[in-house]
Amino acid sequence: MSDFDNNRPVTVRFAPSPTGRIHIGNVRTALYNWLFAKKYDGQFVLRFDDTDKARSKTEFADAIAEDLAWLGINPDVVAWQSKRFDAYDEAAEKLKAAGLLYPCYESGEELDRRRKLRLARRLPPVYDRDALRLTAQDRETLEKEGRQPHWRFLLPNFADTPFDTRRTEIHWDDVVRGPQTVDLASMSDPVLIREDGTYLYTLPSVVDDIEMGVSHVIRGDDHVTNTGAQISLFHALGSTAPSFGHHNLLTTISGEGLSKRSNALSIGSLHAEGFEPMAVNSLAVLIGTSHSVEAMVSMAALLEVFTPDFASRSAAKFDPAELTNLNSNLVHALDFEAVAHRLQAMGIGSDGAEAFWLAVRKNTGFVKDAKRWWDIIENGPEAGEPLDGDDLAFVREAFSQLPAEPWDDTTWSTWTNLVKAQSGRKGRALFMPLRIALTGLRSGPELADLLPLIGRAKTLDRQP
Repeated sequence: MSDFDNNRPVTVRFAPSPTGRIHIGNVRTALYNWLFAKKYDGQFVLRFDDTDKARSKTEFADAIAEDLAWLGINPDVVAWQSKRFDAYDEAAEKLKAAGLLYPCYESGEELDRRRKLRLARRLPPVYDRDALRLTAQDRETLEKEGRQPHWRFLLPNFADTPFDTRRTEIHWDDVVRGPQTVDLASMSDPVLIREDGTYLYTLPSVVDDIEMGVSHVIRGDDHVTNTGAQISLFHALGSTAPSFGHHNLLTTISGEGLSKRSNALSIGSLHAEGFEPMAVNSLAVLIGTSHSVEAMVSMAALLEVFTPDFASRSAAKFDPAELTNLNSNLVHALDFEAVAHRLQAMGIGSDGAEAFWLAVRKNTGFVKDAKRWWDIIENGPEAGEPLDGDDLAFVREAFSQLPAEPWDDTTWSTWTNLVKAQSGRKGRALFMPLRIALTGLRSGPELADLLPLIGRAKTLDRQP
């Protein structure tokens, strides 16, 4: 990882738009920032990019905050961009006064046509700054025709005239990717203000980063090419740019980008399905890195292995099966105290609940799966696995040899030794029919652990 000024307090931000539920790809960015802040004793800011008043919803912001809290991400500061328009207006006026924010009147169709013409002439498809040639009279005429301007930031990629651009390199030492270079001459002047007067994210983001003292901007690598323009905007507003870091993105297993429009991989849906938060955190951080993907038991454990520069350059494919495997590994290791309240919520009584959990946890992929085994213990075997012929006769005889109570973890071996001596059966032929009679299933927890939980009376009720 690149060095940075240790005298500058670390402040990072996660800035979601509250226009939908966040997904595991968004959480990758949130976790990179949160872990970075914790690693360097810094601050984590949750900043809602809610300047799009039509699409931003309070319920989505609330859901994002709840999802982050479930994952164990607790912000030090919460901010709302919709409350800061005065600051953005002031910055825009400063740029206009300096001649660095200029009005443009081309429609989307006109811009698209110009791009195609430049491509046909084998020229870079960048904006030609034709709006800078307009006189005050030209602009007045266009506005009388009903055209409203959008406003572009004039990139510092020229010497004497903005129509004669030259290679202008912006360099930064990326905290994830190492040394990076962007040529401003290869870019169009970015639009900062739309025709309707609303702001695109760039200007509010830079203004907030300056005023909130953001020291590091860590985000997905789809923003790498934007960074040169944003560094220039920091400088234009009289500020030093923060350090930048760009991690690789998550895609679906087929290589498609993740989207808020699909709720399938949203954090809310993963929570509702019963995934453990550390399964989500482990995969979101470790996939697509030099570290093996494994189930980390806590944020502290994840922090021990985290370093932002362990992300690879290529996109990481998110496989839901891998998340399920991580979840199983975590659940199998959960002690009773970690799940007691959830077991109680499922109606699993306090008497014997700890012994029950320790007996069944290795056979659950989710904590909620324990309810199935509780129902088998309390209500009898599941239907579906028949016993017939010799197996049926064998089980009936075996049940007649059940030991007397009290029962403990030795009862199963005592019983099966008696049955083995009487029947001559051993191995699978001995154990499988008894398992089916007791549980209705061919696999499951150790019967030595289940039998005392079932008890003698409920066992006799299962005699076929």
